[in-house]
Formats: sequence, C-alpha cells, structure tokens
Amino acid sequence: MFKEHDDYGFKDVLDGITMQLMCHGEHTLLARFKLMGGSELPIHKHPYEQTGFMLSGHMKLTIGDEIFDVKAGDSWCIPLDVVHGAHVLADSMVVEVFSPPREDYLKLSRSDK
Repeated sequence: MFKEHDDYGFKDVLDGITMQLMCHGEHTLLARFKLMGGSELPIHKHPYEQTGFMLSGHMKLTIGDEIFDVKAGDSWCIPLDVVHGAHVLADSMVVEVFSPPREDYLKLSRSDK
C-alpha cells in the first residue's frame, strides 16, 4: 500500500482530537493525529501496541504510573493493555503506529463522517 501526503480526511475521534489514517497493512496501522491544546485523551487501555512520535506541540502523556512531558521529537511505545492518556498543553501533531491494526480506525476512515 502507498499513500501520498495530503491534509484531508481527518475524522473526529474525541473533542479536540482528529485522526487521519495514513497507511495500513496486515500487522500495522499508521495514523496521524491533530490534538488541540487543552484537549484530553482520557485514561484508557486497548489490545494494541502503540508507538508514537510527536511532530509538533506539547503534552503530558501518562503511561501506566508514569507521566512524561512530551515535546516535538519525542517518541514512546505503549504495550498492549497498559493504561494511558494525555493532557494536550499546546496544539500538537502526532504520528502513531498500532499493532495489530485497529478495526475501529479502519471503519472510521471508510465512513462519510
């Protein structure tokens, strides 16, 4: 699969958080997220390994019992079923890989939402 860069196709995930499906295969899914300053990603967990890279912005990222001050250039990996969440301090752009691919994100990207 190949996908050229574009700035369209972002879908609402939560208040102040949108997602663009970039590319996916049998074992991974790559997505780009726009996070508005002041938005919250509530503490949650899921059966996906999640590896991320902050392109721009600033947030406090909780992974398990730790809180990280994340800025542009920082990266992380969240094991499957580990609780995590974030408080977005400034408008941010993040790229993340999920394994296995998230069916909910695949469905969202196909919707006319």
